[in-house]
Amino acid sequence: MTETISKGKVVSITYTIRDEQDDIKEAVEVPVDYLHGGNTGPFPKIEAALEGKAVGDVVSVALEPKEGFGERDPNLGFTDRIENVPPEFRQVGAEAEFYNEAGETIKMRVVHVDSGTVTLDGNHPFAGKTMTFRVEVRAIRPASPEELRAGEVGLGAAAMEQGLKVH
Repeated sequence: MTETISKGKVVSITYTIRDEQDDIKEAVEVPVDYLHGGNTGPFPKIEAALEGKAVGDVVSVALEPKEGFGERDPNLGFTDRIENVPPEFRQVGAEAEFYNEAGETIKMRVVHVDSGTVTLDGNHPFAGKTMTFRVEVRAIRPASPEELRAGEVGLGAAAMEQGLKVH
């Protein structure tokens, strides 16, 4: 009997993400494991599409911004004079982490540099865009008791070995 994806199964997937112009923006060819129905994993719409699928099955799921990477937040960007920015952050694509008063971290990317300014953006690069995931099921197995307790793959066993409390 063919094993299918259901809650409590560890699923190995590979995937590609395409933008609205059908350009590949990300490709993961090394299988990634997640606990189906667990605390972490793919976006809910993708997880729902994978329910009942078997090894070798492929699903294609389009995610609107609200279902995926969110809408763009114009408040997550700012521009500063280039002399106020360390040299290593004066190139497009450079990333830096910033902390707010509450101690929260935000990762920002340099998205524009000219002779006098540097512009950073804290939005996910796919924010505000409809992205299509093509997901292939590579393997399915029952989750271990530790994985089920942890709600995610791998963490349970490692945490148990280190004597950490798993919620």
